[in-house]
Amino acid sequence: MIKIKYLEKKIKYKFKKKKILILSLTHKSYSINHNERLEFLGDSILNFIITKEIYKKYKNIKEGLMTRIRSKLVNKKNLFKIAKKIKLNKYIILGNSENKQEKQNQSIISNALEALIGAIFIDSNIINIEKIIKNLFFKKNINIKNNFKDYKTILQEHLQKLKLPLPIYYIKKKNGKDHNKIFTIHCKINKINKITKGIGYNKKYAEQMAAKKALINLNLI
Repeated sequence: MIKIKYLEKKIKYKFKKKKILILSLTHKSYSINHNERLEFLGDSILNFIITKEIYKKYKNIKEGLMTRIRSKLVNKKNLFKIAKKIKLNKYIILGNSENKQEKQNQSIISNALEALIGAIFIDSNIINIEKIIKNLFFKKNINIKNNFKDYKTILQEHLQKLKLPLPIYYIKKKNGKDHNKIFTIHCKINKINKITKGIGYNKKYAEQMAAKKALINLNLI
């Protein structure tokens, strides 16, 4: 039997119905009664509470930046990071067919965190789960200035830091009618000999996508 009291201590919540906690930790490889429905519920609750908190916490930012902040907080990478902090991987119940490496599987662990959130909501109420999510996801203030710049800005600042020429963006191709054009933009970085491509319904978006690919190539995102 897993020692769930240690997990309860980490999340600062004691379950009234231990069965719902066990279900949230049960992977489909172990039982036909598994945590996928709770994961679905937890995902929706998490998005709602994170959105509400961003709306309250950052009063002077636009919708686009709010979306990027939420995306950064609820993506699988961040869920995995938070789950590992509370050592959730130690409590996940896997079938015999799953080897020990699966205990470190990012998808399984991040999904289990969403299922756990769903389980807390079922076991208590929205007020309790809101407190827990705030504690897990907003422990540190988010540095909007540094963490949520657009891709072109991040790329430009990185190149400036290396004392390299700024990237050059140019239209490689335009397709479609005037009211529905698709732009293909190339981003060229001299001295690195890198050219990346971005496609979009306007030049601005296509440039951002080209910059994003450049950042991926440079292992910056």
